[in-house]
Amino acid sequence: MGEPLNPRYRLYHPKWHRTRIPIFWWLRSFAYIKFISRELTSLFVAYAGLLLLIEVSVLARGEAAYGRFLAWLQSPAVLALNAFVLLALLFHTFTWLNLAPRALVLRVGKRRVPDALVLVAHYSAWIAASALLAWLILRR
Repeated sequence: MGEPLNPRYRLYHPKWHRTRIPIFWWLRSFAYIKFISRELTSLFVAYAGLLLLIEVSVLARGEAAYGRFLAWLQSPAVLALNAFVLLALLFHTFTWLNLAPRALVLRVGKRRVPDALVLVAHYSAWIAASALLAWLILRR
């Protein structure tokens, strides 16, 4: 194929004009603040998972290492951090479970299962799983 008819022709368009949006655009509405806060709490979920993996790793190293780890966990700064993490995890859990009826559309026959029933089922499963874990941990 020969030369293009227009020598300034480019295969792709230049960037389209987009209005600038400030980085804190989400502070304009409470709904946005709640959404971004829930998304940021996923970092605390990752922290809790990582802390659990570290605890298992330290436990495998022996009783002395685990004792030092428990002493570190009982320091005031770590206790304060973990209290904040607990609040963040509870916020994450409640907001996540409240999204379930919107994200999960269940049908029985041709009728849709009411949102309240989906919500109650999710909260019931969460409470049952928490009770089972508490029983397994505290029974010894």
